[in-house]
Amino acid sequence: MNGKNLSLLFLLVLVATVNCLAQETEKQIPANSKIFINSMKDEFEKFLIAAFTAKKVPLEVVFDRDKADFELTGTSESKKASTAKKIIMGSWHSSEQASVTVVNLRSGVAVWAYSVNKSNSNHGKKTTAESCAKHLKEKIESKK
Repeated sequence: MNGKNLSLLFLLVLVATVNCLAQETEKQIPANSKIFINSMKDEFEKFLIAAFTAKKVPLEVVFDRDKADFELTGTSESKKASTAKKIIMGSWHSSEQASVTVVNLRSGVAVWAYSVNKSNSNHGKKTTAESCAKHLKEKIESKK
């Protein structure tokens, strides 16, 4: 291999390495980033905002999407305990589901997603929101 080909090979390896590092960086959620939480069914976003505070998620919630680094979108669903569940199982707790996704607003890349299903939730939406917040905090702290 001559010097010109070796230089070209080195340049290609360097470009590929920088590209991989850039992709990994855009999938991270740095602590103290600004996040906009989109409106959701049954005002689940309010439970998420409270859960971020309760779980000490190191993000700043902003109410103007244009000022955010990330956007959280999602859905939630609550189902009250049926009469059969109350009689047969003796449980008055609701079933709660939520799915959320965080997108980097600069790159458009989905950087994190999480789904939770609590079939016997003591505190309704609060429980699922806190589960989402806890796992998002773990993502941020892992720096992956």
